[in-house]
Amino acid sequence: MMMSKWVSLCIAVPLTCCIAQAQEVQEPETVELALAGKREIVVKRGYTEEAAKCVECHAKETPGIVEAWREGRMAHVAVSCYDCHAVKKNSPMASQCSGIKGSETFISPMVSPKTCAKCHPTEVEQFSKSGHARLAGAPVIEKEKFKKLMYHYEGGEFMHPDKKGSTASRSGGCQMCHGTETELGPDNKPINETWPGGVGQRYPDGGIGNCTVCHTRHMFSMAEARKPEACASCHLGPDHPDIEIYLSSKHGQLYLTHGEDWNWDSAPDAWEPGDYKAPTCATCHMSGIGELKTTHNVNERLHWDLVHPRSEVRTGERGDGHKGRELMEQVCENCHGPTHTKATMATLDKTVALYNEYYDGAEKMRKELAEKKLLKEDRWSDGFMELHYYLWHHTGRRARHGAAMNGPDYAHWHGFFQVFQVYKDLKAIYDYRMKHGEIEELSTVMSTGPE
Repeated sequence: MMMSKWVSLCIAVPLTCCIAQAQEVQEPETVELALAGKREIVVKRGYTEEAAKCVECHAKETPGIVEAWREGRMAHVAVSCYDCHAVKKNSPMASQCSGIKGSETFISPMVSPKTCAKCHPTEVEQFSKSGHARLAGAPVIEKEKFKKLMYHYEGGEFMHPDKKGSTASRSGGCQMCHGTETELGPDNKPINETWPGGVGQRYPDGGIGNCTVCHTRHMFSMAEARKPEACASCHLGPDHPDIEIYLSSKHGQLYLTHGEDWNWDSAPDAWEPGDYKAPTCATCHMSGIGELKTTHNVNERLHWDLVHPRSEVRTGERGDGHKGRELMEQVCENCHGPTHTKATMATLDKTVALYNEYYDGAEKMRKELAEKKLLKEDRWSDGFMELHYYLWHHTGRRARHGAAMNGPDYAHWHGFFQVFQVYKDLKAIYDYRMKHGEIEELSTVMSTGPE
């Protein structure tokens, strides 16, 4: 499959090298193939002097990187350090390491998806439309409420109003999953701990997204990206314990029991049931299966938005939820009969309906308290607002995700069992304030969040 796409690209662009941009870095050992006397394919093998120097230098300075690259697919198809890291002199990211100082070669330690797109245009286009690109970075980069949380509260600014808050919470936490805006110093290298970053990282060349979050550099293993551990770095914890839910589900039990014997290296669109006995995250959300083609848009097969305060069918930038339901059912029916699939979808729909009923009730109370000025200006010092947040961001997400991924303990004990308790506490605070016309002197909320 991959080979046919590779050859067709060469035919469509006569007299170019089969690897994008490789004509700039290949030695002139040439193979020429005539096609019915009309077109020629020119394949050049080897490395230019500049590319070879990069490999030789880094083999001494950073041998772990070179060894990972050597064992990966990139080295096997003669894509070198130079191909991904070399930039034009006028690039906003252009810099020089000590090994090329004073030469006409410019590089960047950062590789944006614009570079990846030169060889993987379809994958990058799909990825750019997904929740893993602009939408992922938006909270850290665009949302003022989130910035206040990161710097004023978590960064400790509230303790010292005359002192700027620390960026440690962002650089060590938020940006490593969400990504952030890369800032550059005078030498065009990243500063202020704004790189590396997560899946929604934004680069000075305008690129948005970080492919290496799933395809770890420098081996870029397809097998690694297909295993659930690739997703576990970000999709875990009290607010969205997706890896915990998956591993406790029947799918996850099969993976943990038999996964080491599965075939992880089949070509894209050829990795099918039989290679594996149960799906991983990638199988359901991205991989080619049955009649479905591989996609790097993780929104495509989703029906409900299970992340935000109220669950709605996905629309617009977040995907086409009605089409998403159809596509996900096609995934399921590669292994399950329609009765099983429909029952699972119906359970999720009822879960969403029940959760939305709780959320709507909590939101109604919040609005009434706000109208009567019975909420504190600082929401994180207000017991009602703290619980309101945990209702949707923690317990409510766990209930929804648990039902969606067949993790019953998360749907129940970590989910609705705590949802109803949080709701009852919200109602008690609401009743007190409405009855007395004042905010309680001390908060009754003692926990940092239901777990």
